Amino acid sequence: MDVDRRLRENRALRARLDALLTDGRRNEQIFDRHRKIEVGLMEGSTFPELFDMLFNEFRRINDYDAVTLALCDPDHDLRRLFKSIEIEVDDHPDLILLDGFSELFRALAWAGSPSLGAFVKPIHNVLFPFETTRPQSVAIVPLKRRGILIGSVNLGSRDLARFASGMATDFVERLAGIIAICFENVANHERLKHVSLTDPLTGVHNRRYFDQRLREEADRARRSRRPISCLFVDIDRFKSINDRYGHPVGDEVLRGVAARIKGELRLSDTLGRYGGEEFAAVLADTDASTAMTIAERVRAGIEGAPFDDTKGADIPVTVSVGTATALPEHFDNAAALATQLVGRADHALYRAKQEGRNCVRAAE
Repeated sequence: MDVDRRLRENRALRARLDALLTDGRRNEQIFDRHRKIEVGLMEGSTFPELFDMLFNEFRRINDYDAVTLALCDPDHDLRRLFKSIEIEVDDHPDLILLDGFSELFRALAWAGSPSLGAFVKPIHNVLFPFETTRPQSVAIVPLKRRGILIGSVNLGSRDLARFASGMATDFVERLAGIIAICFENVANHERLKHVSLTDPLTGVHNRRYFDQRLREEADRARRSRRPISCLFVDIDRFKSINDRYGHPVGDEVLRGVAARIKGELRLSDTLGRYGGEEFAAVLADTDASTAMTIAERVRAGIEGAPFDDTKGADIPVTVSVGTATALPEHFDNAAALATQLVGRADHALYRAKQEGRNCVRAAE
C-alpha cells in the first residue's frame, strides 16, 4: 500500500511538473512574441509604421480578432497633428480618438487597471465600433504616461473564454507601457519634423520640403513612366500691396493666397512657399492639359474674390502662373527630371509676367 501511495504521489508530482513546464514553455513563447512586437514598435519612426505593427502584426502574432487603439484627444491636438502630416484618421478605423475620458473610464470599470471579460455592447461598443469583428471577450488595457491616462489598447476575441476576469495581464501591461512611450516619441518626432518643413507664415510646406518631395515624385514618375507637372505661382505687384496697405495686410494676403492654391490641389499634390510671394506645386501623375486646367482654376479663384484690408475695403489680388510637364522616359535620372521641370515652370512664369500678368502660360 505504501508503494502504491508513493507511486500515486510521484505521478501527481510528475503531472504538476509537466504542467509547470508546459506553462513555462507557453510563457516563453508569449514572451518571445511580445519581445518581437516591442522591438518592432521601438523601431517605428512614423505613425503608419506604428499602426501597422500594432493593428496588423501584433494582432496576427497573437491571433486576436480585433485590436484597436483609443486615445483621449479632448482638445483635438492629435487630430490637428494628423492633419498637418497628411494622415487621414478615417483611413485607420482601428484608431479611435475620444473627445473625453468618461467612456474610457467606464470601459476600465473606473479602476485605471486592465479590465478583462465578456464584451458588453453599451460599454465596449465605442472601442470596437465595427460590426464585422465584434468580439465575445475583451481586454481593455490602459495607456499611461507619467501616471496620466492617455488612452487604451483594446484586444478582442470571438472566443468567450479568451479574456476573463482574474487572468494575468503582466505581458500586455508591459506592452501598453511601451506603446505609450513609442506613440509619444513618434508624435514629438513628427511635430518637430513638421515645424522644420513648414513655412511659419502661410502654414504650407517650405522650399526645403518642396525640393525633397519634387525629387521623390520625379523618381516615382520616372519608374512608373507617368507624366509629372509643376506650377509656379507668383502674386502680381505684391510689393505695391505691402507699400499701400502695410506688411500685416501683406501677410494676410500671402496666407490667403496659399490657402486658395491649396484648395485647388489634390491631397497627393505638394504645395510649397518657394520664396517671397512665390509658390510652387508639384502635381504627380498629371499631364499638360490637366496642369493648365488646375493652374487656371488657381488664377481665377484668386482673382474672383478680393481680399479685405483692416478697414473693410477690398484689395484686388491677381497671380501669374507658369506650368511645365515632363515625360519621364526622356530622362535618365530623377535629379535631372526635377531640375528641368522647375526651370521650365519658372521660365513659363516669367513669360506670364512679361505678357501682362494675371494669366497662365505653359512651358514651350
